[in-house]
Amino acid sequence: MFAVLGQDAMLGIVSHIAFMAITWRILMGVNVDALIKKGKVFEARMLLILLTIVIGTTVSNVFLQLVNWTKQLQYLL
Repeated sequence: MFAVLGQDAMLGIVSHIAFMAITWRILMGVNVDALIKKGKVFEARMLLILLTIVIGTTVSNVFLQLVNWTKQLQYLL
């Protein structure tokens, strides 16, 4: 029982970190200089960090929900 909870927790942590890392790499490839005023480097970096967290956790939550649903399919029969 507790092993399953630990595995789910580890999967959640790894999933969130992985999707945030993927999102960060993608956002680094996007040219946001045109959207940011000159001299606002700190604000631009904070925006990218917050966008990374929001997008990464959202995608991770969708992934984790799909994993949970596939685990529950065995109860269909």
